Amino acid sequence: MRHGKITPYLFILPTIIGVFVFRLGPTAVAAYASFTRWNVRTPPEFLALGNYIELINNETFWLVFRNTLLFTAIFVPGVMIISLLMAMMVNQKLPGIAFFRGLYFLPYITAMVAVAMVWRWIFATRFGVLNYVLTNFFMVADPPAWLADKTWALPSLAIVAIWKQVGFQMLIFLAGLQGIPATLYEAAAIDGASKTKQFFNITLPLLSPITFFIFIITVIDAFKTFEVTFAMTGGGPNNASTTLAFYIYQNAFTFGRMGYASALAMFLMLIVGAATFISFRLKDRLVDYAL
Repeated sequence: MRHGKITPYLFILPTIIGVFVFRLGPTAVAAYASFTRWNVRTPPEFLALGNYIELINNETFWLVFRNTLLFTAIFVPGVMIISLLMAMMVNQKLPGIAFFRGLYFLPYITAMVAVAMVWRWIFATRFGVLNYVLTNFFMVADPPAWLADKTWALPSLAIVAIWKQVGFQMLIFLAGLQGIPATLYEAAAIDGASKTKQFFNITLPLLSPITFFIFIITVIDAFKTFEVTFAMTGGGPNNASTTLAFYIYQNAFTFGRMGYASALAMFLMLIVGAATFISFRLKDRLVDYAL
């Protein structure tokens, strides 16, 4: 009997150890390091709130934070709207539709370095595909230098990130759409409801749990975005495309300021945690579990 009580815990023990060693452990170390001046080569020097005071008074940090909020404001709606539209497109009983589902999912599993090479060519100032189209088909005399322009660098990265991410959210939306009974649409059609009314009165309400889940994971992805910045602009020009996760990387591994980078990481964790907490507090108003 005693062995029967212990056995389930033995099965989950590797996961528990992994959580403590690879999740909670590094988080605790980073929390301690955020109160120190530490460059890895020398022992940590306790600073109390020094790193956090510097963070608040650092103009570059606030620029990076604004960049992150702007990236999130573009990325989250873009991913959610486009992935829902794509899911509705591939939620059809047509010959070969499975091919298109796989095709739309392909960018998500493509290496970021390969994606960056293709999109850097598309966004290239002189010989890029995008500027060629703008110049020759839309008669734009002076198209922007997308990745080298302070105004356009961050939105350009957001476009690439959206293109790479939507395939995953599309599959989740597709699963939700296929879980809605067809009889609901048939009954609505008999009552004379248009496709638009069916979408807003059946599809969206019954997809709200899926939408809420996608919103949460997309917001988290937006705040911790790193690869696209690292691979395409390196944070330039003049920090115009630097986001919080990349700024943490720069301070930790380029400038060797592990203590300050840990304070930034704690701030990022606080922001993501607050956004998630607020979303869950609003869940009962936004999510419909009627199905």
